[in-house]
Amino acid sequence: MTKERVGRIIGASFGLAFIQVNAGALPVAAGTALRVLAVAAFVALLVTLRRAPAPAPAPRPAAAAAAAPAVHFGRRYRYVVAAEALVGVAGLVVINTVLHTPRATVGWIALVVGVHFFGLAAVWRMPALHRLGAGLSGCGAAGLALAAAGAPQAAVAAVAGVLPGALLLGSAWWKVRGGAELRRAASSGASVS
Repeated sequence: MTKERVGRIIGASFGLAFIQVNAGALPVAAGTALRVLAVAAFVALLVTLRRAPAPAPAPRPAAAAAAAPAVHFGRRYRYVVAAEALVGVAGLVVINTVLHTPRATVGWIALVVGVHFFGLAAVWRMPALHRLGAGLSGCGAAGLALAAAGAPQAAVAAVAGVLPGALLLGSAWWKVRGGAELRRAASSGASVS
């Protein structure tokens, strides 16, 4: 399993967790359906990644290889994750003990997870992660605003929990789909635009 596939599985796992934890605040029928769909999407992703052929290393010049984005779980990645954990916990302490608004925790978590994708985009030189980070951060900020306005917990959970989970799962699937199109194009000799 390549590091890129591991990265997809990690992102999809968090997407699944977001949905499983937050769908319980929704009406039972909707929450159950979302949980089942999330599990099905996650399992299908695992099966697809397992069955997909390993990418063949293409010979290319050293400069192109050095500039290609790649998933590295090295020191800089650990710094981003450590900062995410530190800021996340500090915010949860403030939200729960100072502000006494535990309904805002899911919004805070989504915001912090979204912001961490900006760090990963820089560390891994993958500008596409900025879009995912913006989406998750926007959901988190909207969830915080809803919680501050006294919106029902179901609304906060849907906006700041279920929607970010769907974005994470969808992002993992998008990458798989894009990789499949590139492999088909390479095997047929066509170019993907």
